[in-house]
Amino acid sequence: MAAIMIRVVGLGGSVSPASKSRSALEAALAGAAGAGADTRLLDLHHLGLPMFSPTLLADPPASAMELVDAAYGADGLLWSSPMYHGTISGAFKNALDWLYLLGDRTPPYLTDKVIGLISTAGGTQGLQAVNTMEFIVRSLRGWAVPLVVPVGPAQRLFDAEGKLQDDAARRQLMTLGAEVARVARLFQAGTLAEAEAECEEAARRAAAA
Repeated sequence: MAAIMIRVVGLGGSVSPASKSRSALEAALAGAAGAGADTRLLDLHHLGLPMFSPTLLADPPASAMELVDAAYGADGLLWSSPMYHGTISGAFKNALDWLYLLGDRTPPYLTDKVIGLISTAGGTQGLQAVNTMEFIVRSLRGWAVPLVVPVGPAQRLFDAEGKLQDDAARRQLMTLGAEVARVARLFQAGTLAEAEAECEEAARRAAAA
């Protein structure tokens, strides 16, 4: 049987042109592509989203529609944010706020989409940003894979241009991308129960690592 083609969209980066979180996201997308997914990067630096406002919902800007259409058309997503003051960046939260536009789709929001979570931080606290993202995934009716990658200390693992230099971190990120592609393929095949079992097994492997 031919493999099911799936689409994985990466959302993240920062407004900085030398974005560490974008570099981490690129590594994860490479892992998804290596697992056979069609991938796309939505870089916040280039997307140019205005601040979310309910007053704009009747006539949303083109950049917001590009984001929501890409997210809705994806089978899996990879989210990557820097950690600012113990949580995700304002720019990344603003992008997620625009997903409000998916509320009237069928199914709404990110129902049954598989999402991998990445954060970059100056120290070892990157999991705090990941936890914030996981709460948002649940509210949008998506599925976060148990394997998450908080990349830190960022100042040691990335160069001055924001490029990832650490091979171990790159392997982790590529594994995450491949995991999102694999579980999204199970969802697309209609094997939801199997996907849940795979998620539980991935959680056990991550805990044992």
